Amino acid sequence: METVAEFLTAKGHAVHTVRPDATVYEALELMADKNIGAVMVTDDKSKLHGIFSERDYARKMMIKGREPHSTRVGEIMTTLVVSVNVDTRLRDCMSIMTEKRIRHLPVLKDEKLIGVVSIGDVVKSLLSEQDYVISQQAYKIDQLENYISLTP
Repeated sequence: METVAEFLTAKGHAVHTVRPDATVYEALELMADKNIGAVMVTDDKSKLHGIFSERDYARKMMIKGREPHSTRVGEIMTTLVVSVNVDTRLRDCMSIMTEKRIRHLPVLKDEKLIGVVSIGDVVKSLLSEQDYVISQQAYKIDQLENYISLTP
């Protein structure tokens, strides 16, 4: 069972962030450039203040007719952020994301942002884990079949 720490060791700890005073347009540019669906909103000390996602943009900007060049991320970001720590299992991340209907989980250590786990990351990891288990079972079946065919 893979933990967030093990996952981040393999994936890396890179996190794309913006400050609360960044414009929504700047955040959207970063998200488009990095092909990501959300950015973490932090201060200079990696303290997490919120998340700005495509969902925030659609619900709080487009529908309300706000201007992305003049609206600050801090005005519309999601501030009630669900996060995990490095000891959380990826299967638990999946449960949290499903229950809370969210797609990104910031990873905090000592109240500092050290990584992000996305729903895509979790699904990919769990599928890889299942593929490994299936291949091990197939190997055992092959070994048993070989043993049986060689037994007089």
